[in-house]
Amino acid sequence: QLQLVESGGGLVQPGGSLTLSCAASGFTLDYYAIGWFRQAPGKEREGVSCISSSGVSTNYADSVKGRFTISRDNAKNTFFLQMNSLKPKDTAVYYCATGRLGSCPRRITIAPFDYWGQGTQVTVST
Repeated sequence: QLQLVESGGGLVQPGGSLTLSCAASGFTLDYYAIGWFRQAPGKEREGVSCISSSGVSTNYADSVKGRFTISRDNAKNTFFLQMNSLKPKDTAVYYCATGRLGSCPRRITIAPFDYWGQGTQVTVST
């Protein structure tokens, strides 16, 4: 059974960086897109970034463009979200997800993603 496990969250000061990892087990995700989402307290879960199965195509929410970078290592069945220039408004629980899609939707929405990790907390604060 497919499991996704996020790691790498923590407390960081504004302007700092973190790299989140998402390790998949139980199923090889070479042919599936990976999405990163986040949910802040009292807010709906929102799409942050997506990478296609090949890794060639990526997209980002406007709020993180130029600061976050998504990548994948298919050989290790592991996926990453590099977050730079972090802001307090980036504070949220971050989730990785996958589903029956090889390419990323133009708008990163929850619907196509069937499998989710448990999330990792990112807190940006002084």
